[in-house]
Amino acid sequence: MFSFFDFQYLTDGEIRVVIDKLIPENKEKGYVPAYKFNIVEEQSKMTVELIDIRIGHSQGLFYGGNIGYTVFEDFRGNNYALKACRLIKNVAAKHKLEYLYITCNPDNIASRRTCEKLGIPLQEIVDLPKDNDMYKKGERQKCIYYWEL
Repeated sequence: MFSFFDFQYLTDGEIRVVIDKLIPENKEKGYVPAYKFNIVEEQSKMTVELIDIRIGHSQGLFYGGNIGYTVFEDFRGNNYALKACRLIKNVAAKHKLEYLYITCNPDNIASRRTCEKLGIPLQEIVDLPKDNDMYKKGERQKCIYYWEL
């Protein structure tokens, strides 16, 4: 049985990740449990980014990834996504995951650079299946990065 852990203090001194929401598994939809975090800049106490980690693996996560993040426009260019991914890796380790997928659109250069800076190899660029929710929203391909933990 899955249990969420309490991650009260994940920080690198510049940013910290703060749990915003815990999302239970939804077997009907094939969704694994997930943590949603706010990324807070330590000095200003401002939320600069959102990041989530989905715990487990499924066919949908191959395309959607285990980690998703959004850096607010005013805070881009500070490597917050990179730093947040390094911190979130601790969540995956606590749940004994052996690997994670991070995915992005091929034209998302910032996310691709984040994965490269993390040292995560690009596994492949794949076409989305036509029945995939992202395909239905107009996306056609995903870069699949495989992060061995």
